[in-house]
Amino acid sequence: MTVPPKQKSPPPGIYCPVISLYTSTDRQDIDLEASSKFFSYLISSGIDGLVLAGTTAEAALLSADERKDLVQTARKAAVDLGRPDLPIMAGISGQSTNESIRLAQSAWDAGADYGLLLPPNYWPKAVSRDIILDFYRAVADATPLPIVIYSFPAVTNNIDLNSDLLSSLAEHPNIVGVKLTCGNAGKVTRLTNKYTHDQFAVYAGSSDWLIPCLSGGGSGCVTGIANVFPRTVAHLYDLWKKGEVQEARQLQGVVAEAEKACKEGIAPTKYAAAYFVGDAVGIQERAFWPRRPYRAVGEVVRKWVVEVMGFLEGVERSRV
Repeated sequence: MTVPPKQKSPPPGIYCPVISLYTSTDRQDIDLEASSKFFSYLISSGIDGLVLAGTTAEAALLSADERKDLVQTARKAAVDLGRPDLPIMAGISGQSTNESIRLAQSAWDAGADYGLLLPPNYWPKAVSRDIILDFYRAVADATPLPIVIYSFPAVTNNIDLNSDLLSSLAEHPNIVGVKLTCGNAGKVTRLTNKYTHDQFAVYAGSSDWLIPCLSGGGSGCVTGIANVFPRTVAHLYDLWKKGEVQEARQLQGVVAEAEKACKEGIAPTKYAAAYFVGDAVGIQERAFWPRRPYRAVGEVVRKWVVEVMGFLEGVERSRV
């Protein structure tokens, strides 16, 4: 396609959609001290970027000020670790064009590099193709923050963004890529057949189909399991990039089995991070609880999470 390369494309690789951590107060305020520790741990683990205020971060439960505080805290952690240019993608999804523009500007002011944007979905019967196109273009026009489209029908009243619509949006100079949490590999190959990474980057929305995405020309993934085993997912990506295809396929299967726990929701993902990472970074389990009214997982689910994910613990330790 004759679409010029974007001025600022998100680098290829593995991005972690970071969970939100809270204090043990009744209001469950954002725990910025614990968040800083967790950001530092992830940044030091070899992943390529952070995603804040996304679905895994319980974005719908975060205020605009909390989102901004998290971006600023993550940027400081990156600077302190000597990685000032670490890509930070911030969730900017609002139900109105105006709200999304305000969130985009706030994220830009706080130090984010990219904005991750769901389509409007509060009144799905009114969300036509033209409304979606107008929405993304209006937000992209109004902010210097490069926009990454977020396709996740499960959290948007089943509004799915097909490849033709995505192709139309890819022509906008400030719309730089898409995260496909719809799990549709066909979208990957159709989009990468038209666009290079620098024209329009395509990312899987989870690591259980990272290799299929990469083999179809995709650029990496944004994956919740990176909160638990960041080194393992980074290693999986590196194996593929080095051409060690058989080893990558074998590890892909193991990662996919473990990611079943993350597929069950945010609470199991947060418990897994607490169990496998919490002590190592000095963060108490209570910080990993979901924000009310949602609840932490019970004992049966806890045992299942450890059983399903535990065999990756050795892989993760071997990458230290």
